[in-house]
Order: sequence, then structure tokens, then C-alpha cells
Amino acid sequence: MNRLRNTVRPYAWGSTTAIPALLGTEPTGEPQAELWMGAHPGAPSLLDRGAGPVALDALIDADPVAELGEAAVKRFGPRLPFLFKVLAAGSPLSVQVHPDLAQAKAGFADEESRGVPIDAPHRNYKDANHKPEMLVALSPFDGLCGFRRPTEAADLIDALGVGALVPYADILRAHPEDRALREVLAAVLGADPAEMAATVHAAAEAAARLAATPGTRYAADYAAYAKAAHHFPGDRGLVAAMLLSYVRLQPGEALYLGAGVPHAYLDGLGVEIMANSDNVLRCGLTPKHIDVPELLRVVRFEADAPAVLRPEAGPDGEEVYAAPIDEFRLSRYVLAPGSAPRTLDRDAPQILLCTDGEIRLRTPDTEGAGDDELALRAGESCWIRAGEHTELSGEGTVFRATVAA
Repeated sequence: MNRLRNTVRPYAWGSTTAIPALLGTEPTGEPQAELWMGAHPGAPSLLDRGAGPVALDALIDADPVAELGEAAVKRFGPRLPFLFKVLAAGSPLSVQVHPDLAQAKAGFADEESRGVPIDAPHRNYKDANHKPEMLVALSPFDGLCGFRRPTEAADLIDALGVGALVPYADILRAHPEDRALREVLAAVLGADPAEMAATVHAAAEAAARLAATPGTRYAADYAAYAKAAHHFPGDRGLVAAMLLSYVRLQPGEALYLGAGVPHAYLDGLGVEIMANSDNVLRCGLTPKHIDVPELLRVVRFEADAPAVLRPEAGPDGEEVYAAPIDEFRLSRYVLAPGSAPRTLDRDAPQILLCTDGEIRLRTPDTEGAGDDELALRAGESCWIRAGEHTELSGEGTVFRATVAA
């Protein structure tokens, strides 16, 4: 096993304090949005086996079977199939959606054939992979996830009392679910941004007023929309966001986000795991490119209340966050004082992240491949190559990222 040195990504929406508080470091005053753990070429973790720091992706490239295991290489190829993160949202991320595997392959091939530069701001597909993801809250965490029922969205919009929004509410009540949601999203994103700005300002003011009015239905939802509007004044994506369900996760609760589900993280600290992809199609609350036709092709226009996940107790004290995906498996151990050591044997790669307390790891025989004993404190992580016998003990909470069996 090897301690990881990880990169913090300073995206503008990041909290200035949450990741420093987890790591026990002083805030810099700049946003610190994501701590990346893994082998993504954009910011691979570093580890040292005695010859100096080496990037994890380079280590895997040199001997995929030794690091990932034969079974994982056979299933996913010679690469780590997941990216593990700590995510700290201080302001809303864009409303976004991810393609399924077939859509990603087709979209990537199309843009490659047309010669669209991989770093072009209007490029949609950075790779040919899908990007299902899961987020587990470490603090109270606010987000938007999936479409509301159209009639519920119509009621919420009507209550704002903004005349320019009435036609959208009428469409939501007049048509079948998928058609109603598609028509309204297309109309909102197809409208002239400058012409929509006044409508969005009026909607934001009304949302703030209703959020502060005692007894208001959807008060928490209106408060979330008003906060988003504060960060993106006049953005037509606010109306698109009102089609989505608001959800607040408590620490330990999770969301799984499959292909085609529109979502946005608004505020809070969490652990996130995803398939190793960077394919994002945006719907609003962003200055970045929005490809409306491609977005409408990828989005699943199905109303579905957010399914809040809680961990399922497994053997040996492991708590598993079940997800219908093979590229990753996320679980945690909550170790009480004096608890017996846990065995983490697995013929697959693993990344462990401590989020509180101090946990201790022991590998009886590393054969020169790493440390035989390691202590991790909050915010620290380590890499365990496939097939290593590792024992976990200590007091605190540790998240375990690996692939499905």
C-alpha cells in the first residue's frame, strides 16, 4: 500500500474552507473545489515506492495486471475505471447531465471525425466513456436531482406569480410527462438569453420572497433556487432548474446519478466516485457552452423523485452503498475504539480515504511494493494494489473505493 499525494482543483464554485478543514490546513482564501484521488490524466495521484514520486497512471501503465489485477484489466482495460474525489461546493455547479455508454462512444467518434479539438470550449465529448456517479454527504448537502412531476413543477412555477412563466406551466399541465418536460426545457434553453433575463430576475425575487414566507409550500426549494440565482443572475438555467427536485442529504446519505438524469450540486461537502470520464452536457447556471440539440438527445425526460441511499450493512462491519454499475463500488467502515481489525483482501485495486479520526493499515508482506504499516488521518488516502492482504484498524471513518466483484 502507498500513501497518495493528491491534487486540489480550484474551480470557481468551490468552498474556500471545507477541504482545508478536512485536511487540517489553513485556507488560502481561494476556492478549493475537488480533491482528486486516482489515475485520471488530468490530475493523477502521486505515490512513492522508494525511487521518488510517481504518477499513479504511469505506474498502472507500466504493469496494469500487477496494479489492477487480471480480472479488472480483462473487464475494463489497462486503466483504473473510476475516479474518487472529495467535493466541496460553496456555490452551485452547473445543471448538467451525462451520456450513457453508447451515446458517449457515438458522440466522441463524431467529434473526432469532424476534427473538433479536444480542448475546444464547444466540445461535448472528451472521451468515449459514460459517467455514472455517486455522492455521499459528509456534511448537510444540497442538490437538485431528476425531474419533478410536470404538474408539481407547474404548481411551483405558478406560485411565483410571474406572468411570463405562465405558458410554461400551461405546457406542463397539458401534455404527457415526457413531452411536457421536453417542450419546456427546449423552450427555456432556446429562448434569447437577454430577453429571458428580466423573467429570470422576477422569478428569483419571487422565489426569495416565498422562501421567507412562513407556511409556504416548497419553501426550502425556493430558497435553493434563490441562492442559485444569486450566483447566476439572469441565467435562464434557473427556470430549467425549477423543473428539478430539490434534495438535502444528511451526513452518510447518498445519491446515485445514472445516465440522462439532470442534476446540480448546490452546497456542501461530500465524497464522490464516478466512472473515469469527463463527459458533461450542461443545461444552465453556467457561462459555459450549452449544446441544446445534443442535450435534448441525451436527457431522460422521466419524472422521478430523488432516491436517497443509505449504506447497507455487509460482513465484517463494511457498509456498502449499492449502485447498478461495475466500474466502481463504494463502501465505508466506521471503527469504534477497540474494534477488531478488518481484512480488506480484494483481487482488485482499492483507494482508502480517511474522513475522520485515525485509521491504521497493515500489510504483512509488501515485497518492496510499498509500506507495510501506514496511518491515515482525516483527508489522507492510500492506494492498495490488487491482491494485497491488508488489515484495517483504529478509530474513525474510512471510505473504500474499488470495482464491483
